[in-house]
Amino acid sequence: MAERLQFEWDVANTDHLARHGVKSVEAEQVIANDPLEIESNLRKGELRSVCLGRTDSGRPLSVVYTIRSNRIRVVTAYPMKRKKRKIYESR
Repeated sequence: MAERLQFEWDVANTDHLARHGVKSVEAEQVIANDPLEIESNLRKGELRSVCLGRTDSGRPLSVVYTIRSNRIRVVTAYPMKRKKRKIYESR
């Protein structure tokens, strides 16, 4: 049986997602649903990855995350823009 992904949530990242109209559970679903990784960059001393994917209900989202202490910390998530949607759909 696959191990469940562990996420790190606090007021800072849940509030940031809320400003984009995204719920934490939606960001988790995108990461769990075989997302397309499109880039990774060092930012503030940590590797941040950008992925594109869909929630269980089919909502297309872009999610930026990092790994801290073996947990996934979502930095931000927002509705996928048209250009990124084309990239995601062409895979």
